[in-house]
Amino acid sequence: MATHELLTRAVEKVVPEKLAEDKIQSGKPLRLYLGIDPTGAKLHIGHSVPLRKLKAFQDAGHEVIFLIGSFTATIGDPSGRNQLREPLTLEQVEKNFQTYKKQAEKILDFSKVKIVYNHEWLGKLKFDEIVKIASNFTVQQMMVREMFQRRIKEDNPIALHEFLYPLMQGYDSVILDVDFEVGGNDQLFNMLCGRTLQQAFGKREKFVLTTRLIEGTDGRKMSKTYNNCVYIEDEPNDMYGKIMSVKDELILTYMECCTGIPMEEIAAAKKEMEKGANPKDHKARLAREIVTLYHGAAAAQKAEAEFSKVFKDKGIPDDVPELKVKKGTPLIDVLVQGKLAPSKSEARRLIEQGGVSIDGKVVSSVEAKSEAGLVKVGKRKFLMIHYEKN
Repeated sequence: MATHELLTRAVEKVVPEKLAEDKIQSGKPLRLYLGIDPTGAKLHIGHSVPLRKLKAFQDAGHEVIFLIGSFTATIGDPSGRNQLREPLTLEQVEKNFQTYKKQAEKILDFSKVKIVYNHEWLGKLKFDEIVKIASNFTVQQMMVREMFQRRIKEDNPIALHEFLYPLMQGYDSVILDVDFEVGGNDQLFNMLCGRTLQQAFGKREKFVLTTRLIEGTDGRKMSKTYNNCVYIEDEPNDMYGKIMSVKDELILTYMECCTGIPMEEIAAAKKEMEKGANPKDHKARLAREIVTLYHGAAAAQKAEAEFSKVFKDKGIPDDVPELKVKKGTPLIDVLVQGKLAPSKSEARRLIEQGGVSIDGKVVSSVEAKSEAGLVKVGKRKFLMIHYEKN
């Protein structure tokens, strides 16, 4: 990545910009970090955006620190949440991080990353030290946060300990004494707390860099709840198909934030589409790039061929999974068992919306029993059902 793109590509905000530009232009290796509370197990390509930014700085010769919120995860980050987040145990944090790391290694070279755990210093703070940290902030600063205002409006509780979360994250910066911190745009307030505390404790001056939050395939926030995620560990065919289902207006954003396609080529693609070029051609390029990143060029080529066969030629994939079931098994159970739906509620929703068919006949009842034949869910999910022999 070109040096000037370090502060611009897939970036939402840089605060303060002048400090960031001066530090980058100094030519000196900078120390930066990304902190995560590993509260979930599956990473989607939205999570890849800050990871790719870390890699860009890593490739440019800067010192990258990866901070595990082994203490802050036991508090629960209130950012962007309407309700309290359930705290985790240290054992849960470590287990989740190992799963996270396995997926993140598809993007970041962890052999060149320093990994630290913030329970090693936050767990040792004495009460007078916590009071000293807290004295640098006001209640008013905390209460202006959008998610707290939303909770008050909706009459949802705000626990006092949630005010401590940004202070603890800010103190991480003091201990690490970094030049800057990378995070999602929803972390801006917490990251700026670190800037305040580094100044208060006489450390180096820090800037913060927030990466863009990308929408899911349907244009809403990328979330497991909405079933609109492209997961890093998705199979090639599924990953390719999901990208091809992305709304046209997200093509350029995905190209910039989730791939290494040169910005010059992205700008050219924008001009072509503005002049009437078919967005599907650029979407196919995007899908190939993303599948190649996580599965290799051969897998991307095969996935593209399968997609063309299913959607352009209206064919059936060569590798349709098969499942043997007992005659009379509820179709909803089969959809979940065959991994065509993540849950029974989602299977029920798919049937109600007319998104499930067997041998070309749309299933109309959520009470339907399974039938031997080819089940199709949506446009790209297939399952061949066979009855078990008595």
